[in-house]
Amino acid sequence: MGLEQTTRLLRALGDETRLRILALLEQGELAVSELQEALNMGQSRISTQLTQLREAGLVADRRAGRRSFYHLEAGDHAGLLEQVLAPHRGTEEFTRDRDGLEAVLARRREESRAYFDRVAAAFGEQVLPGRTWEGLARALLHLVPVGEVADLGIGDGLLTLMLAQAGGRVTAVDLSSEMLRQLELRAKKRGLDNLEYVEAEIEDLPLEAERFDVVVLSQALHHARNPEVALAEARRILKPGGRLLVIDLLAHSEAWVRDQLQHLHLGFTESQLAALVEGAGFEGLRLERAARDPQPPHFMTLVASATAPA
Repeated sequence: MGLEQTTRLLRALGDETRLRILALLEQGELAVSELQEALNMGQSRISTQLTQLREAGLVADRRAGRRSFYHLEAGDHAGLLEQVLAPHRGTEEFTRDRDGLEAVLARRREESRAYFDRVAAAFGEQVLPGRTWEGLARALLHLVPVGEVADLGIGDGLLTLMLAQAGGRVTAVDLSSEMLRQLELRAKKRGLDNLEYVEAEIEDLPLEAERFDVVVLSQALHHARNPEVALAEARRILKPGGRLLVIDLLAHSEAWVRDQLQHLHLGFTESQLAALVEGAGFEGLRLERAARDPQPPHFMTLVASATAPA
């Protein structure tokens, strides 16, 4: 690293506001408006500090429609950054910022919940990315025998009902109470009484460890703020030797799904999904491109299955 770059890096770390921004970005990717709210500062001030941090190679940004999102990109400077931030994590300023961030994230979760509550009644009739009969049918081949199943993030409930009709005991988990209510109404119409309904986030499950034979995440992982946490929870509730099934979108560039469909991730590449599943401790990964939506923009569905170690 040259002298000029070293000077720029040290200058970037020599400001209280920039250190507070870096401490918040340790928690995950944030929009400029979210940083502004958490820090209770003006947008121009935040943007100026972010520009200096980006020039120093400590953060990177991406555009999603009209919004800019920032994340840590410390790289070779990660050790130095940790040395600088560690002594101050318990300070009043950092604590206050974390409280502000939690309020921002709580509002983000509530907006997501409100969206799904709003569309729940008509969700089954919407055309959504990755919802293909071929993809679902091929995914179900991974599930025989069914046993006791947890369906995490039920979406339109189509797969949940198919699992219940297969005869196993199905626990339907979703953050939207209205989604669960609509599913229960549809299940009753079909005479199904083998479903349990649990309102919860897939990253924080109120379910017993080692209870389930199969855990399903169908078009749910791209809604998770931390997919690795969601998969760790799936691993926790699976019996030894239990099966994981993930159905999700291949990485794409359709940024409109963030605002219109509450997607937090624009799908996953095969290598990204494989790393997430194996990083959660699963074995025997099978991963394939299952189907391509017939309608534009022709989303591709990925199917991954793996086993919890015996």
